[in-house]
Amino acid sequence: MSRTYTAILFDFGGVITSSPFDAFNRYEAQRGLPHNFIRTVNATNPDSNAWARFERSEITAEQFDQIFTAEADALGQEVRGADVIALLAGDIRPRMVAALDTLKAQGYKLGCITNNAPTGHGPGMTANAEKANAIAEVMQRFDHIIESSKAGIRKPDPRIYTRMTEALGVAPAECIYLDDLGINCKPAATLGMTAIKVNGEEQALEDLNKLLGTRL
Repeated sequence: MSRTYTAILFDFGGVITSSPFDAFNRYEAQRGLPHNFIRTVNATNPDSNAWARFERSEITAEQFDQIFTAEADALGQEVRGADVIALLAGDIRPRMVAALDTLKAQGYKLGCITNNAPTGHGPGMTANAEKANAIAEVMQRFDHIIESSKAGIRKPDPRIYTRMTEALGVAPAECIYLDDLGINCKPAATLGMTAIKVNGEEQALEDLNKLLGTRL
């Protein structure tokens, strides 16, 4: 049975922009750290660690630096939290921005649900003013944006998805949700959304095309 979709919801980092995980891996390779070590730190005690608390704005950047550094040390490696913050800002994916414009022109409601932290400028968490301005221009395409650092809740908490559907005035079953983390796709699917796990720009657009019967 085919569905009728009225809203397309996007994660930001790793979907609209390149993934910070790529930057993490480059840093790890340069420093001789185990592959995906930073993600391992962030996955340890995932609801109460420095990363989770930072994305809910419960701690400052300075506190994150101290706590993350201690968490990395407990796992046997030296990684400064401040270094991790510097790796967060990805590069805008032009084809995803073009897709936003096409979807907007076709009448779909667009939402962005992003886990971010109170650092840098805006959703992209960049310290570069030029990049921040470019990201701000992209964000104008969305009808509603929820940032974890402002909402005080973060994915995969189901409440953050419900807030979006309420703000857009749509039912979950009318929504497609795109995220580069499976753990964040699961609650969206449980609520009734059609979730797309994003592994790359090409795959994400192809999956959207199949669901919507369009060409992006």
